[in-house]
Amino acid sequence: MSTIESPPTDVTTGLTAAQVAERIAAGRTNDVPARASRTVGEIVRANVFTRFNAIVGVLFAIILVIGPIQDGLFGFVIIINTGIGIFQELRAKRTLERLAIVGEARPRVRRDGSTAELPPSGVVLDDVIELGPGDKIVVDGVVLAADGLEVDESLLTGESDPVHKQVGDQVLSGSFVAAGGGAQQATKVGREAYAAKLAEEASKFTLVNSELRSGIDKILKIITYLLVPAAALIIWSQFRTVGNDLPEALRGMVAALVPMVPEGLVLLTSIAFAVGVIRLGKRNCLVQELPAIEGLARVDTVCADKTGTLTENGMRLARVTPLGSHDEPSAREALGALGISDKRPNASLVAIAEACPSPRWTVSATQPFSSARKWSGASFADRGNWVLGAPDVLLPAGSPDAAEAERIGSQGLRVLLLGSSTGQVDDPAGPGVIDPVALVVLEQKVRPEAAGTLAYFAEQDVDVKVISGDNALSVGAVASSLGLTGAHAPIDARELPETDKELLADEVTGGTVFGRVTPAQKRAMVGALQSRGRTVAMTGDGVNDVLALKDADIGVAMGSGSPATRAVAQIVLLDDSFATLPHVVAEGRRVIGNIERVANLFLTKTVYSVLLAIAIGIIGVPFPFLPRHLTLIGALTIGIPAFFLALAPNTERARTGFVRRVLRLAAPSGIIAALGTVVTYLIVRTDVGATEMQQKTAAVLALYLIATGVLAVVARPFALWKVALIVASLAAFSYALLAPLPFGRDFWQLDAGHTPTMLVGLTVAVVGIVLVEIANLVISRRLARTTPEH
Repeated sequence: MSTIESPPTDVTTGLTAAQVAERIAAGRTNDVPARASRTVGEIVRANVFTRFNAIVGVLFAIILVIGPIQDGLFGFVIIINTGIGIFQELRAKRTLERLAIVGEARPRVRRDGSTAELPPSGVVLDDVIELGPGDKIVVDGVVLAADGLEVDESLLTGESDPVHKQVGDQVLSGSFVAAGGGAQQATKVGREAYAAKLAEEASKFTLVNSELRSGIDKILKIITYLLVPAAALIIWSQFRTVGNDLPEALRGMVAALVPMVPEGLVLLTSIAFAVGVIRLGKRNCLVQELPAIEGLARVDTVCADKTGTLTENGMRLARVTPLGSHDEPSAREALGALGISDKRPNASLVAIAEACPSPRWTVSATQPFSSARKWSGASFADRGNWVLGAPDVLLPAGSPDAAEAERIGSQGLRVLLLGSSTGQVDDPAGPGVIDPVALVVLEQKVRPEAAGTLAYFAEQDVDVKVISGDNALSVGAVASSLGLTGAHAPIDARELPETDKELLADEVTGGTVFGRVTPAQKRAMVGALQSRGRTVAMTGDGVNDVLALKDADIGVAMGSGSPATRAVAQIVLLDDSFATLPHVVAEGRRVIGNIERVANLFLTKTVYSVLLAIAIGIIGVPFPFLPRHLTLIGALTIGIPAFFLALAPNTERARTGFVRRVLRLAAPSGIIAALGTVVTYLIVRTDVGATEMQQKTAAVLALYLIATGVLAVVARPFALWKVALIVASLAAFSYALLAPLPFGRDFWQLDAGHTPTMLVGLTVAVVGIVLVEIANLVISRRLARTTPEH
């Protein structure tokens, strides 16, 4: 029970316009901003004030002080990349906010005697809000009217059973109407209500709970710890080799440290996710949490509800078959009365009401449909009590009528039983003895895109489980018509074990189509699949899917479905198209596969940079590069190519073990690049005929060519644009190396005029490229042998 400060509002008329204006003026509104993304200020701060930008910014400041500005080019790259990140995320923010408006729950509020749909922010204190099946309760309140009202509070309490609510009972935002209808008065709005915290948490633009992001963060944390000792070693080494020339020593330190920081890796990951959201937004797919793109790409099992997913929500009354001594006109008359008795009818009752005109019987009691009961009904004055529901629930097992209903259902049709009962339909003890009157046959329209979507998942080795509350044979017939493997042997969920979790996991893993599944069973089946190491996506549109959607690794809701499912799901298909799912999977695979590609490039650079700093520090020779040299190499072999590779098509299936796999490929490449550079530099330093600039140029040539070899490995399989990207990189480097223009050789401080040193660099580079190829071949074969297959 709940006590309220203000007297109950008239349940029929609601607040007046003057009362609403008074509450708005007093600030008693539900105006809590729905944050579909970070604010502009947060986006700017998140992209500018990072640990890596701080490190690189300090190094950039050192170069600005000691000069020349050419050695500070890496600072301008950071500025440009940060600007790209801000721009892309602002675009993603606008798309998410526009789509979130479409997908938000819109409560029906009574004011001045009429009802209107409002956004949640339009609700004020003491408003009267109508409640119906599937509605999300957006503010806290008390029940003013109840007609078989049952509220699902599982998201708040963990209890799966709906709670029966009577007038005066408390309802909390964040819960959902499971059955029946009624009205509530808003007693807590805005930040005082549960809805404020839930909405903000559910719609937050976030990159958490992602293997990809956590793996990158783990790598970057290790790199950060290496920076301080590496800086100390290199500055000590440079003072030993260049004497008291502080500017030269600092330039060597900056040149060694800058490439250790793979700042572009985090940036490109954010860009790839943001672009993915924008692409999916154009397909009317609302991604409420960015990691959902990655999550669905890792999914190996999709649990799909039949109604609303494989079939359209709309239905058509096919025929009414009378039973026993009853006749069809009488049955249709009763169906017409039932059709208008429910103020919030489901799809089946809507189809019945459209085909059977109402006889205008006087309703004395109603029992709304519940997925747990699987029947609804109404009692009429002087007309008796009538029920409509699942034949296998209302009829005794083994009866001829039940067998006929099952036979019809096996053809893919929905069959309901119309019956008259001896007891009132709202009697807690049940409706009593039921006299079968007629079988009501409804047709469902199969979604035209469903067959192609199921075929796509089959090709991608993703299991599809059809889980429905309908008759198992009916569900199996629909799934079989779509070509789903295993649909010929549907399983009745009432025969599944309830206590033996291992046995349940065996049944669910082995089966394909399940009928007569209760909401609690859907949840248990998702958990059973997860217990076998499956990554599960659950699709659905009804309030009975909420528990399973919440527990699944990825919840996918239909846009026209219940507000409850849209609020819980991470992905909402706003146009109700099941065919959008393959695009979401493909987008996730593109993001994951491409980030893994560019991670190999960035971490190769980090490995060779750390090793070069250590080797040069120990050997005690001048650092072979100026900062501008490593800026040039990094831009042509990593920065620019990575940007294009991160946004390229990629259909490779997502796999776990991101960090281990990336390091196994990047570490050998980095070691080879560092070793080749040091060997080249030490050899050419023995040539007294070469200048210091020519010696450094040989080291630059060796490192650039080996890094380009790594790029060629990462870019496979080759496409024309990838070949063009590598050729363009080679052309740009050749220009910097050979062109005698202001922005060519002189600018980059490169001199290729000494042939012997250039030949040494070229020879070592060729050997390095061959070693990179061999290492990649050996590691790829080893990974292929150790990667588990689904």
